[in-house]
Amino acid sequence: MKASAKTKDTFSEVLKRIKPSHEELGEISKSLNEFLARLEHNKKKFKIDAQIFVGGSLAKKTLIKKEDYDIDIFIRFSKKYPDKNLSNLTGKILRGFKADRIHGSRDYFKVRPQGNKKVFFEIVPVRKVSGPKDAVNITDLSYYHVRYVRKKINGEKTLDDIMLAKAFCNACKCYGAESYIHGFSGYGLELLVYNYKSFMNFVRAMARAKEGKIVIDLEKHHKNKSHILMDLNSAKLEAPIVLIDPTHKTRNVLAALSEKTFRKFQKHCKDFLKNPSIRFFEIQKADIKDWKREAKKKRSEFFEFSSRTGRQSGDIAGSKLLKFYGLLKREIERFFEIKRAEFEYPGHGTSAKYLFIVKPKKEILVSGPKTNNSKHAKRFRMKHKKVSVKRGRLYAKIKTEKNLKKFLTGWKKKNGKVMKDMGISYLG
Repeated sequence: MKASAKTKDTFSEVLKRIKPSHEELGEISKSLNEFLARLEHNKKKFKIDAQIFVGGSLAKKTLIKKEDYDIDIFIRFSKKYPDKNLSNLTGKILRGFKADRIHGSRDYFKVRPQGNKKVFFEIVPVRKVSGPKDAVNITDLSYYHVRYVRKKINGEKTLDDIMLAKAFCNACKCYGAESYIHGFSGYGLELLVYNYKSFMNFVRAMARAKEGKIVIDLEKHHKNKSHILMDLNSAKLEAPIVLIDPTHKTRNVLAALSEKTFRKFQKHCKDFLKNPSIRFFEIQKADIKDWKREAKKKRSEFFEFSSRTGRQSGDIAGSKLLKFYGLLKREIERFFEIKRAEFEYPGHGTSAKYLFIVKPKKEILVSGPKTNNSKHAKRFRMKHKKVSVKRGRLYAKIKTEKNLKKFLTGWKKKNGKVMKDMGISYLG
């Protein structure tokens, strides 16, 4: 089924908005070339045996417009260097630069070039391996991923469709393999659009997907679906889509994709197909006026909180803040009916927003000691007026706090250690 004229017009307009301009690409290219020249100089100066190459969306021509452009640069080290030394060697090559070291399975670095506030470079150490099967770290495959995509995906229509898929996925907050998103990686989206031949075919396939796994093996590394499910270990099969890496037959490109994120994305696809429009490609930031209107309509109250962590910006901070949001939501749910709740983390920094529409429960039932525990049973009866007995255990109905802010103030006082243990330094 082909896209309608209206949908094609929508795509044309979206592409105008999401494609970086020639000026922007020129600025990126200028900063990048200057940076690469300095890296090459340092590499030769310190006599380090390594190859420097540009990866990610820029190298694959699928870069979409952003407030900040993160450009992936890989330093591919000779096998003669021990794996544990690669990050320090990268730091040596970056001498003279103001670089932030980011901790990971292998530490990598972030550098903001002088004179260009819209670009920062991520410099990732990888090992030069004879083939994907010899990769020590997932990043060692990056060289092969770039090479595969550039070889297979070079038509302008397909590249445009990949950009549409990235913007579409980003708009519903399902783009990124980070642990606070559990979504689609850029490489995964590139392969999916290539597999389904177009953006529209991809969206339709995702919208139609039933319970069970979607299994895709582009290079036919395995005999059939059954063999894939037998050959891959269970951890790689937990995701709703099993997309065999064309460069590595035992790897699921979408292993990080969670069922929850996939169903959220699927709804986005279904809603788009009902009424295609540009808004499906735009990140819908929380409109506080809309939240307040919704709260009023539901005879509930709207509350906005922010939390902060001392952990490293990015995946680590995002994961900590999301985990704390989950705990907080469960605590609130005990005393309030949650009509709507949302977690907002921009992907950088150490703060997140928590948005809630809630209605206080009139009273809740709390469990007490067993009736045969006379000492504690006596205390429980003294503490609570309305006490009942069910299956040999005491229960009491208690009134709840009507204001969520007051509830959280009390909760913070009692749970300061919990917050500290979770790496949370502020809630308010």
